[in-house]
Order: sequence, then structure tokens, then C-alpha cells
Amino acid sequence: MQKVLHILIGCLFCSIGILMLRHAHLVTGGAPGLALGLSYLFGVPFAPVFLAVNFPFYILSIFRMGWNFTMSTVLAAIILSLMTMVDQLLPDILLPAWAGALFGGAFAGFGLAYLFWNGSSLGGVNILTLYLQRQFGWDPGKTSCIMDTAIVLTGVYSVGLVKGVFSVLSVVLISIIISYYKGRIANTIMTAVPASELAD
Repeated sequence: MQKVLHILIGCLFCSIGILMLRHAHLVTGGAPGLALGLSYLFGVPFAPVFLAVNFPFYILSIFRMGWNFTMSTVLAAIILSLMTMVDQLLPDILLPAWAGALFGGAFAGFGLAYLFWNGSSLGGVNILTLYLQRQFGWDPGKTSCIMDTAIVLTGVYSVGLVKGVFSVLSVVLISIIISYYKGRIANTIMTAVPASELAD
């Protein structure tokens, strides 16, 4: 029950961040950023797109991170999808790009860090990031920054160059927050994902 509570808290922060990014018409990194870009491009809700783009990464997680981590991640992804559906009830307010990048990035960054240090993630490249940290000790903040920047650059087509720049700023902020907690995250992942569950 405590694990579920931690996931709910992390997803709450992430969902606030994602909704702020969405109302500023920005994208971000990882599966949420990819889902945001596709939702803008095709005019569809965020939640179903987010679950769909995550599916291949769940398979990777099963083989590389173990069942416990995968089930926790799937639960987090479902909870986040449900939380972001509240957007349908909110007024269509457009936030300034700087506010979306700053506050949306801060909420999403802390939410992700909280999920990471409680042995969960939102799927997508988060899984690959944590696996690389677990196996090679790579800084999850720096790794996610590189991957997320690449994802944001592909989303520039749907948001434009100026908002693309603000989107990159949100990614940098998220990465700084995650890097700040990298020690705690590493200790948690070592415990949450035992070596016996990892593929050789």
C-alpha cells in the first residue's frame, strides 16, 4: 500500500507538470514528450497515446529490469494517464511558454525523481535510463537529457522553433533535478531491481 501511495504522489507531480506543458503547447522528453507531440500533431488526447508509445518499452523492462519494476512502471503509467484525463474538465487556457517550461519542468522533474527513488518510472526512455545507471553507473539526469533533447527536437515540427527552445529548457530543468537525486535513485534501483532479475 505504501508503494502505491508513493506512485500516486510521483504521478500527481508529473501530471501537473505535463498539463502545464500541454497548456503552454510545449513538448518534453521521454514517452510523455513523445505522446504530447503526437497528440498535438493528430489532435488526439494525451492519455491513450502515452499508453501506446510505452508498450514496446514494457517488453524491454520485463527482460532487463524484472517483473517487480515493470509492474510498478505499468501501474504508474496507468495512474498518470488517468490523472491527465482531468484536462478535459479544465478551461482551455494557454500558459506563457516560459511558465510552462519553468513550472511544468520543475513539477515533472520532481515527480520523475520521486518515482525513480521509489523503484518506479513512467516507462519509455526512463526504463533505458535506469537500466544504464544500474548496469554502468551512468548519471540518469545526463543520460535522460541527451535522449529527451533528441525527442524534443523531433517534436519541434508540431510546436514550432520558439516553443521548441522552451521545450528544451524544460528538459534541461528536469535533468538537473533528476541528477541532483542520482545517489538516492541509484541506491533504490540497486534494491528494487536485484541482479537476479536483470538479464545478462
